[in-house]
Amino acid sequence: MSTSMSNARPEPDQVLTGIADYAADYEIDSPEAYNTARLCLMDTLGCGLLALRYPECAKLLGPIVPGTVVPGGARVPGTQFQLDPVAAAFNIGCMIRWLDYNDTWLAAEWGHPSDNLGGILAAADYASRIRAAEGRQPFMMRDVLTAMIKAHEIQGILALENSFNRVGLDHVVLVKVASTAVVTRILGGTKNEIIDAVSNAWIDGHPLRTYRHSPNTGPRKSWAAGDATSRAVRLALMTLRGEMGYPSALTAAEWGFYDVLFKGKPFSLTRQYGTYVMENVLFKISFPAEFHAQTAVECAIRLHPTVKDRLDEIDKIAITTHESALRIIDKTGPLHNPADRDHCLQYMVAVALLFGTLTADHYEEAAAQDPRIDRLRQKMTASEDKRYSQDYLDADKRSIASAVQLFFADGTASEKVELEYPLGHRRRRAEAIPILERKFESNLASRLPGKQVNTIMKLCAEQEKLERTPVHEFVNLFVI
Repeated sequence: MSTSMSNARPEPDQVLTGIADYAADYEIDSPEAYNTARLCLMDTLGCGLLALRYPECAKLLGPIVPGTVVPGGARVPGTQFQLDPVAAAFNIGCMIRWLDYNDTWLAAEWGHPSDNLGGILAAADYASRIRAAEGRQPFMMRDVLTAMIKAHEIQGILALENSFNRVGLDHVVLVKVASTAVVTRILGGTKNEIIDAVSNAWIDGHPLRTYRHSPNTGPRKSWAAGDATSRAVRLALMTLRGEMGYPSALTAAEWGFYDVLFKGKPFSLTRQYGTYVMENVLFKISFPAEFHAQTAVECAIRLHPTVKDRLDEIDKIAITTHESALRIIDKTGPLHNPADRDHCLQYMVAVALLFGTLTADHYEEAAAQDPRIDRLRQKMTASEDKRYSQDYLDADKRSIASAVQLFFADGTASEKVELEYPLGHRRRRAEAIPILERKFESNLASRLPGKQVNTIMKLCAEQEKLERTPVHEFVNLFVI
């Protein structure tokens, strides 16, 4: 009996064609999506500039071969680097993710859709400079905002009901896929070329979550997205040079993504691509904390004034939260580096109780030496509230609820402070925008002279003017 298999090429997987159709053809008509994308652009670039203060981030930036300058290459904001678009995407992606201080998307899979900006901005800047040098129309910042909306949507819709973390894969696989789709389009790819490029993105080996979890938590989690979005630019460029795609990259029996990496299950996609993700994205407004800890930290900050003089009297600290927070950042024992600390629920709550704030500096070694932090950690218990977990997955709520209560040795207790929605949630967007704008200005000032800061702030405050600005001229505003 013959066991030979048909070598006929199948039609592309529906997931591939759905992504390509959206990336190539979907017309965005949502003013809210474009306005939110503008805020996201500001917050993302601001956080990237702030990260340049930290040597562990700065050491990773620049060309692969020191001293290399690419004429007409993409610029890296806040630096003088002029690089090929693949290297520039890594640089920008690494910067904007380093402090874990901008947008987040939480669903069955979590992640940071702004990570795609590394590839988007590098590719658009590079292509815009080439066009301008040839006397052609450059790309405008509206093109960047459009690509951001679409990358957010692709990553976020794939994340809604499909948990990559439960099979041990890191969420940056979705950054690679989303960036590949929109960058291929930016660089002039057809719908078929988008399918080919995205198929290669799915076939790539994908990062394990090892570097995000105890006992291996480390700084790779801060450059993993830069790696993913730069790989997307590389795949897009290869495809545009004629590299083939693989139509059943997901569904191929035995060798496809589903059978090899997803326990044989196809993706569940029950929502059409539109503008839902950008409109509902979560901003980190007040402090750099892994987003599942945002409400717990905000609760602790609210408790700080009433307990700051009674810290030695605390007998127990009860944290109530949702299941995803417990699975990701509930951590005891020694913490070995800043990446370990900013993914420890108890560490973040302890700092907030002690100081009434939480900044990136609190994760550094000097701050971590304060013995009071570990003393408070040892008094903490963390437990799940089933309602919080249910509302976290509810498409109409998307809450990230937590509560914190302190119990004292004399038998008294603090109030139980409970928050369902953090400051950056869509339900608190109006409250958050003025703070986001002040945060952006402060982050710009951490790297750029006052004149540049003022010019950027004025431009970013005007939606239509920003959208009409050529990409390379916008990026030039951030060069030092």
